[in-house]
Amino acid sequence: MKQIIQTKNAPSAIGPYSQAVLINGTLFTSGQIAINPQTNELELDSLNHETHLVMANLKAVLKASNMDFPNVVKASIFLKNMDDFAEINEIYASYFKADYPARETVEVAKLPKDVNVEISMIAVQ
Repeated sequence: MKQIIQTKNAPSAIGPYSQAVLINGTLFTSGQIAINPQTNELELDSLNHETHLVMANLKAVLKASNMDFPNVVKASIFLKNMDDFAEINEIYASYFKADYPARETVEVAKLPKDVNVEISMIAVQ
């Protein structure tokens, strides 16, 4: 049976979707962008801050499911500009110790609220 995951420590859904869905021990997160869950405001001060906030939001969703980054088996990174790849990749990598998850990184024409990066994950208990 599927379980809807909701935490106040990550931004509320801004559309008809859930922060994450847990089914049979597998967690599917929705894409996270740099919205501060305390203020519900975008924080696009710098690419560094934006990426760390995205990862913090994902960490909160994982934690609400009793998981953390070692549980992640797949990540999808969507970039506004592939020229930002190196900086985002370095920040992303800092959240994992070893045994990195599978991943794709793609440049897209536009992201919600015109952010620079959106990341979603699949994790397994």
